[in-house]
Parts: sequence; C-alpha cells; structure tokens
Amino acid sequence: MAGVKPKSSASDSGFVSSVQRFWRQKSYAGDYLGLVVLVAVYIIIQFDAAPFHRLFRLDDPRIQFPHAEKERVPVAWLFVYAAALPLATLLLWTAILRPTHTKIHLTLLGLTTSILLTTLLTDILKNAIGRPRPDLLARCRPAPDTPPAQLVDVTVCTQPDHHILHDGWRSFPSGHSSFAFAGLGWLALFFASQTHALRPRASLATALLGLAPLVGAALIAISRLEDYRHDVFDVVCGSLLGFLVALFNWRRYYPSLMSVGCEEPFAAAISSGRGSPVAGFSRLRDEEEGYGTAGERRFSGGVGDDGEGYARDGAR
Repeated sequence: MAGVKPKSSASDSGFVSSVQRFWRQKSYAGDYLGLVVLVAVYIIIQFDAAPFHRLFRLDDPRIQFPHAEKERVPVAWLFVYAAALPLATLLLWTAILRPTHTKIHLTLLGLTTSILLTTLLTDILKNAIGRPRPDLLARCRPAPDTPPAQLVDVTVCTQPDHHILHDGWRSFPSGHSSFAFAGLGWLALFFASQTHALRPRASLATALLGLAPLVGAALIAISRLEDYRHDVFDVVCGSLLGFLVALFNWRRYYPSLMSVGCEEPFAAAISSGRGSPVAGFSRLRDEEEGYGTAGERRFSGGVGDDGEGYARDGAR
C-alpha cells in the first residue's frame, strides 16, 4: 500500500541509528580505529625511512661538531622517562585513589594517543625535511678529494654504517624533545587538572607538581644540544610539537584547566545521554564561564573565604 514503508527499511534505519548511538556515546571505537591507523602508517613509513638528503658544504661550521658515541639520554631511557614513568604514575594514582573506570580509560588512552601521534608526525617531518644534524660531517666521513667550498651530496660520504649515515639528515624536529614533551607534557596536564593548579591562589607546591614533568622533559631536550644531535631550533620546535599534540588530545577528553570541573573528563556528559561530543564542548563553555564568574565574585569581595567559595563552586 502507498505510504507504508517496507519493514526492511525501518529495520535498517533502526540498525543505523543504533550503530551511531553506540559509536558516539557507548564506546571509543573511533579512537581505537585512529590508533590502528597511526600504527599502520608508522610501520609503512619505516619501510621507506630514508630521509631527503639536503646538499651541504664541508666548510659549513654548523655541521662540523663531533659525533657523540654515547648519548646522555639513549632511546631506551627516553622510553622509560617519557612513557613508562608517566604510565607508572597514572597506574599508581589508579591504585591509590580508585577513580572511575571511564576516567582511567580516557587518561591512559590520551597518553597513548599523544605519544603515538607525536612519534608519527615527528618521523614524517624528519624524513620530508632532511635537515643535516650538527654532527653530519663526523657521520658522513667525506672522501679526501671532496671540494670544501662547493655544495655536495650524500655520495661523497664513506660512512659504512647505513643508519649512522642517513640519520645525519634527520635533525628537524628533535625526536627526543617531541617524545618527552608528549609523554611528560600529558603528565603535567594531568597533575595540573587534578590539583586545580590554575585556580586563583593555588599553592606553590601545587604549581611545582604541575611543572615538574615539564622540567624533566626540558632536561631531556637540552641533552640533545649537549650531544650535538640538534641545534636550538630543532629542540624548541620538537618540544612545541610534543606539547601541542598532548594539549590537543587533552582538550579532546578533558575541559580547560581554567574550568571548575577540570579534573573530570567530558565522558560523563556524553555517556549519560545528554548529547554528542558537541554537547560536551558546550558544557565546557558553561564551566569556563562559571569559573570566571566565581573568580570575579572572589576578587570583588562577594565571597568571604576563597577556599570555601571555591569548594562550593566545585560542588555545584
């Protein structure tokens, strides 16, 4: 009969709606799919990991530094400092405070995503830009008859070790710096959120707790200058890349550090059925406005005690 929809169409529509609701509210399938894509792309890049080889001159003082055989922060220790240590800290937090499963899940998922995305972006930039390291000549071992005042290419190098040679063109950005600020930067954001380090009149001890991971990341980045693996530009850009990726992922799961409820992820609003992730960002704007209003009341004398006023705002 006209005007009556086939049962199959109604069934298909119901199935699609169910899948959409599951995808948006009941799972993080999109996040895990993204992680699979990141890992797959990274593996593919490793099969063609040779960087672009920029031309260079033997009389360029910027690439005449010695090659350090022993690094101050080897790659293995980089993983310990910037990945294992944040993970162990978060697991200890879980064991002691026993937060909700959703909060644990999103915090660990965000750490993993930040590290993987930073690593992939760093490798893509390194290979595409092909900037010579400060110790390029020591790696290259140019042939004795190479003209010092002319642009030459990688073919003048006599270095037998393939990795040492080609890694000499992977200076920008610093991978140690980006990795350190991705992992330890995430930990710093986590500390700052859980202690409300950016609230008015937060204690110095609270601020130092949030800054401590960033100081550690900065020391790792500085070690790359001491080893002559990178120059300041490489290290600064790598550090910014890692921290910005961490901050980008943080804001996908958690509200602003200026928000009253910055210690809790958005998931509570989304999984409760109040709407899509867009609604979560609407909630964020409300929280930030509430935080600003509360701050105005405190500074204008509307609240007699700062600590009591802040506690009441947080309870609301």
